[in-house]
Amino acid sequence: MRIGELSRATGVSVRLLRYYEEQGLLAPRRTEGGHRAYGPDAAETVGRVRALLAAGLPTRVIRDVLPCLHGEGQALEPCLFDHLRGQLAEMDVRIDDLTRARAALGALLASSERAAA
Repeated sequence: MRIGELSRATGVSVRLLRYYEEQGLLAPRRTEGGHRAYGPDAAETVGRVRALLAAGLPTRVIRDVLPCLHGEGQALEPCLFDHLRGQLAEMDVRIDDLTRARAALGALLASSERAAA
C-alpha cells in the first residue's frame, strides 16, 4: 500500500504519516523507485498510534509501547503497566499544575477587573 492509500484508509494526512515515520512509529519499506510501501498491518498500526496519542502519550513513549501491542485493540503486555502508570502519574502532576495556574490567573483577572471598576 502506498502512502496516499494509507492516508485514505486511515483518514490521517500524508504529512502526518511521514511524521509518524520520522518518529519511528511506522516503518515502510522502499520500492525500487524510492516510494514508501506499507504492509497490510499499517492501517491498524496508525489506529493504535492515534489511540495512544489521544490518551496523551508522547511519540517517544508510543515508540516504546507500540511493539508490545498485540492482537486487535490495545491489549498491552503486563510488563508495560508500571511504565504507563508512571505516564498517568505525570499527567496528574501536569493537570494539578494547570489547575493551580488557572486558579491564579482567574484570581488575577478578577482582582484586576475589581480594581478597574
